Amino acid sequence: MSGIKDHPSAENPEELTDLKVTDPKTWAAGIPAVTAAMNDVLTEAGPIRGMEALFHMNKKGGFDCSSCAWPDPDDDRSPIAEYCENGAKALAEEATTKKLTAEFFAQNSIIDLAKLNDMEIGKKGRIAQPVYLPKGGTHYQPISWDDAFKKIADHLNSLSSPNEAAFYTSGRTSNEASFTYQLFVREFGTNNLPDCSNMCHESTGVALAEAIGIGKGTVTLNDFYDTDVIVIMGQNPGTNHPRMLTALEKAKKNGSKIIAINPLHEAGLMGFKNPQTVKGFIGITTQLADLYLQVNINGDMALLQAIERALYEAELEDPGKVFDHEFIKQNTVGYTQFLHHIQQHSIEELAKEAGVPVRQIKEAANMLKNKTRIIICWAMGITQHKNGVATIKEILNLTLLKGAIGKPGAGLCPVRGHSNVQGNRTMLIWDKLKAEQSAKLKEVFGFEPPYENGYDVVETIKAMNEGKLKVFFAMGGNFLSATPDTNYTAEGLRKMKLTVQVSTKLNRSHLVHGEEAIILPTLSRSDKDIVNGEPQFISCENSMGVIQQSKGILDPISDDLLSENQIICKLAKATIGKRTVVDWDKYEKSYDAVRDVIEKVIPGLTDYNKRVREPGGFYLPNGPREGKFKTAKFGDKVEFTLNELPKHNLADDEYRMMSIRSHDQFNTTIYGMEDRYRGIHNERRVIFMNPKDIKKAGFKAGDKVDLYNYHNGKERVARLFVIVSYDIPECNTATYYPETNVLIPIDSVAEKSNTPTSKLIYIKIKKHAA
Repeated sequence: MSGIKDHPSAENPEELTDLKVTDPKTWAAGIPAVTAAMNDVLTEAGPIRGMEALFHMNKKGGFDCSSCAWPDPDDDRSPIAEYCENGAKALAEEATTKKLTAEFFAQNSIIDLAKLNDMEIGKKGRIAQPVYLPKGGTHYQPISWDDAFKKIADHLNSLSSPNEAAFYTSGRTSNEASFTYQLFVREFGTNNLPDCSNMCHESTGVALAEAIGIGKGTVTLNDFYDTDVIVIMGQNPGTNHPRMLTALEKAKKNGSKIIAINPLHEAGLMGFKNPQTVKGFIGITTQLADLYLQVNINGDMALLQAIERALYEAELEDPGKVFDHEFIKQNTVGYTQFLHHIQQHSIEELAKEAGVPVRQIKEAANMLKNKTRIIICWAMGITQHKNGVATIKEILNLTLLKGAIGKPGAGLCPVRGHSNVQGNRTMLIWDKLKAEQSAKLKEVFGFEPPYENGYDVVETIKAMNEGKLKVFFAMGGNFLSATPDTNYTAEGLRKMKLTVQVSTKLNRSHLVHGEEAIILPTLSRSDKDIVNGEPQFISCENSMGVIQQSKGILDPISDDLLSENQIICKLAKATIGKRTVVDWDKYEKSYDAVRDVIEKVIPGLTDYNKRVREPGGFYLPNGPREGKFKTAKFGDKVEFTLNELPKHNLADDEYRMMSIRSHDQFNTTIYGMEDRYRGIHNERRVIFMNPKDIKKAGFKAGDKVDLYNYHNGKERVARLFVIVSYDIPECNTATYYPETNVLIPIDSVAEKSNTPTSKLIYIKIKKHAA
């Protein structure tokens, strides 16, 4: 078996590279972004192939970026470029002309590949043919598609129960493939459908589904262009959703104010140099944040309640002018109890817990008190906490007080991280199938779906280690590097009889595997998808509930690739065989046929094939966007919830730690070693610390240290990090993901959503033990 000794998040990295630290930037994008993007695309894909792909990315009639889920403009798409730096880098990796054939795998053992870092592994190129690692094998070897499907089917059919298999989904998977995937898994007989949403916005889905009746945001992109205040919490758009900067720039031009809330001063929240405008091209910066609240890690609940308390006091001074009493009366319950609740703590007490000065809290309240067109955005800086669900409900409380939901220019905006993660869930990728969904599948297809809940991501990892799973199948993604408690996850994967990865390129999860392992190479978003001579297209759903088509335009790197949908349909036929009641041949040959049956099962998708062909696609129904609420507990009313403050009892030598992305990565894909916005170059194993904390602990910037977590009495360690002095609140630290995933305990999860708490664990820092 291969080890993870040299995994970037493991305990024993060999050495550090030549770290260079420069001053952080106060603006994002500009010419440096264009230069970085073009360099990657031209290097990997060449000028003709690369530029052709860039021209069609995110354009009407083109293909959807495989990176973030920020929506495309409904009308005014750029004639120059409708993509960002990181989108271009994502395209470069999938449009590369480098490919991994049987010869590559014969020359490179699992052990040798495991010694590479994640960036080096990902840069090897596209996987060009199916490969198989036999039990005890040291090298992947070629396998035909038919033999691969037969081997997987044999393993699945030999299980004592379908629940001994788990089927993971990445956010890249299209609507069509997501639907056929869950259909196959449920006809096979299990709801074990963990997905990447379990690790990012599951807290959002749980909170909003309970509170307003839909687990999605309520705004459209056009709302950003005509609003009064935009609040951005726990989100770094300059790195994680760069195209959002254009919307923020337009909002500012139209008079909107922006409040940024983050433990770090992030370049993409402070300023934007739009390289597609003359001003941006010549270096003139558009200021974004009008007010920047540098909150403690997990201080968001206290900050929100402090702002609400300040607004309440303003309401007492000017009754009926601050809170939207008509909206509250018509649409909510629990208002009186909520007012009592927010008076439990003074603004001063809340400000201390949040780490934000009282004067800034009052300034934020003043920016909000006479406005009702307010949009609140958030991402994993909110969701990946133990109280993530409660904090999102507190965000909702603030919008309810202001009547800032269900009207133009106002509402909730959870910004999804991966381009179709929201569509996955719409297409029933979920370990908890609702009764009405089960009934509809039975009505349309004629089989009885399993009724018991399946495993989510955390439960899947635990089940692997407990011997409850034998087969792990991943539809995309890099499961090992994305998940918490890296060593524990690796132990679980090694206990599998078979691991299968559907992938475009090599990643760490191919190198930490079960007794047998198979890699099935698939088409990327930018590849032409032709089935039996007929061009096909897929569809995706963005953060704001728009479904639009995506049609690749590049010749695939190999003739031995299959689309995700083809892989699923062929595997279903091999596995279920004559027992199936589903016409898998039809769905394999025609994605139109898949969409025709999707609209029979999933509400809101009437005339799917017709509407998805319209330029720009179509919006899914969203009651709360129109001011129509439907909750299980209160019908058409929304509840003000009473949320408690979290307690943080740190020892003198303990720190809060959050994991973050560098600017040179997307999720687990590492594009390079340049986090130029934060001034970190040539290295990723760094820990950002407050200068006062560094001095108090007897360290100095540049010291090499080891990081320890002692959750529930178990020691977890990430060795050899370099201290970087940085503008971060005292007793707060930050490190890059996935290098410190090894410290995230498998049983440190958000209440209700079971999302790993990657944005807050407690650590101790010790001199590196050489």
